[in-house]
Amino acid sequence: MTDWFLRYDTRLKQRARDNRKNPTPAEQKAWDELFSKKQFHGYKFTRQKMLSWFIVDFYCSELQLVVEIDWEVHSWREEFDDERTIELEKLWLRIIRYDNYKILNNMDWVNNKLTKFISPH
Repeated sequence: MTDWFLRYDTRLKQRARDNRKNPTPAEQKAWDELFSKKQFHGYKFTRQKMLSWFIVDFYCSELQLVVEIDWEVHSWREEFDDERTIELEKLWLRIIRYDNYKILNNMDWVNNKLTKFISPH
């Protein structure tokens, strides 16, 4: 697969940097246990990636996959998250979401679900 460039709003750069420096506990755990150093089946993930006018939690360009970790604030942002998912899917991206609880308390389950999600059908 050819790596291709997705445009982003450059005004998001500092916010993405700040998010990388101050991850939530669930984001840090996912990074440490799944995504850093090509740990997840050899795929390279980046964190707090700017795509279009959004910052996503984790992104793998090879898989065209966005992994989002939802925390309590997302319960009142559900409509925004749905619209965001639609916009990202228009860029031919696949999006998978996990809640904080699953990341913090059941990483084996998350790993298994994500592995099944990326596997060819």
